[in-house]
Amino acid sequence: MDRRDFVRLGVAAGAAAGVAQLASAAANGSTAGSAILEAGVQEQQAQMAAGKLSSKALVQQYLARIAAIDKAGPTLRAVIELNPDALAIAESLDRERKAGKVRGPLHGIPVLIKDNIATADKMSTSAGSLALDGVRASKDAYVAQKLREAGAVILGKTNLSEWANMRSTHSVSGWSGRGGQTRNPYALDRNTSGSSSGSGAAMAASLATLAIGTETDGSIVSPASTCGIVGIKPTLGLVSRSGIIPIAHSQDTAGPMTRSVADAALLLSALCGVDTADEATGASRGKSADYARALRKDGLQGKRIGVARNFFGSATAIDALIEKELAVLKAQGAILVDVQVPNTDKYNDSELEVLLGEFRPDLEAYLAAYAAHAPVKTMADVIAFNEKNAARELQHFGQEHLVAAQAKPGLQDKAYREALANNRRYAREEGIDKIMREEKLDALVAPTGGVAWLTDYINGDHYGGSFSSPAAVAGYPHVTVPAGYVHGLPVGLSFVGGAWSEATLIGMAYAYEQATLHRRAPAFPASVNVKA
Repeated sequence: MDRRDFVRLGVAAGAAAGVAQLASAAANGSTAGSAILEAGVQEQQAQMAAGKLSSKALVQQYLARIAAIDKAGPTLRAVIELNPDALAIAESLDRERKAGKVRGPLHGIPVLIKDNIATADKMSTSAGSLALDGVRASKDAYVAQKLREAGAVILGKTNLSEWANMRSTHSVSGWSGRGGQTRNPYALDRNTSGSSSGSGAAMAASLATLAIGTETDGSIVSPASTCGIVGIKPTLGLVSRSGIIPIAHSQDTAGPMTRSVADAALLLSALCGVDTADEATGASRGKSADYARALRKDGLQGKRIGVARNFFGSATAIDALIEKELAVLKAQGAILVDVQVPNTDKYNDSELEVLLGEFRPDLEAYLAAYAAHAPVKTMADVIAFNEKNAARELQHFGQEHLVAAQAKPGLQDKAYREALANNRRYAREEGIDKIMREEKLDALVAPTGGVAWLTDYINGDHYGGSFSSPAAVAGYPHVTVPAGYVHGLPVGLSFVGGAWSEATLIGMAYAYEQATLHRRAPAFPASVNVKA
């Protein structure tokens, strides 16, 4: 982000005193500040409806908090760029409210979106790459369009693992050439996971009310889990991908990242819609819903849930924590059955084959449609740019995935098509569908993954297990909810279901969340004391 833009926004916000106050609180490891910033959509809307809060004032307070916590103090580097028109948009929405027009539950609510989602405004859309720094999209992504229609204020863009973590085989999540390294609010020397790193950290630190992430495999649910928030990876086609810098159309999707299940449900409802520019959304016709209706405290009552035991075992402390949470599910009326999700070892290699096969054509199609004026037009151009600017772009890790994707022959290639068929067979009909049908399940649960690891530019990422791939490869929904802490680091509990089962999963996730209320705001420690 151009720092001059931020300074200008801070002055325009009239937030100098708030910045100083928040900076002092952050320096003392406190999340002190206006409680309204930690609040959710419904409370903020109630305050605005009562005339006690305006969208403009809310935006001003979040800008002050971003200045104090993201750009100074703990220096999270979660926000890569701010929208210079955010205050003007908020003022316009306040005028609409005064005139009696409220577009819906997101009217006047600030949202941060990942910097691979196109916005036809003064912000760049770069996927964190210096190759697209300063490149403004020619039109909005469908997701951005839906947010504007709903009355949300797009506050800015969040940092991410560059190219959505599809650049290197030895990458460090949360790092981009344009945005630097995102840091975890629960331990600043630890990773946020990725690739929706900035969205996860921003929600944990209350830098906006809502955030949007994107996922190909784990990029919503993993940073949500490691940052102690809620994440929803929807069914493929429920939310349009048009205007989102892609990896692979067979698995890519956008989804909510929020501090509560209620906020995630409201945000998901706003994002849904059939988009003629994304053929996959045609299958969602008649299947999307008002997901706020699913927010029931009895959402676990009578639900038959498969405990995916083949996704336990990566860490004793996490297993012990999740076992206690399974007892909560039972206490809320769920029927638990130990299961093994079948055939999960049969698409490890073929998943990567599909992602690499789709990456180049999908990326080049995006550049042609949304950034025809960009200095890079092709995958080869991106690779060449990185080589030319190696001191800035290749300082920590390489671009092996970009090179491998460039070498793939295209979408008509036999190996690609066989890999895609293999993925769908073993992740869907002989995977999730099979176990859910045979055991008559409403959902599967397991730990979302490991705790945040130390950021390490020598060895790269070192994940501690993950439950993301079955739902990601199948294109099925996945919801993660805070389940507690190990050594002060967040752990998530995942709910996974069959296609279009978002309402059921949200109901279960909400009932669990309300029975536990595990999430607590971070204190931004430099590290955590992990005893042997």
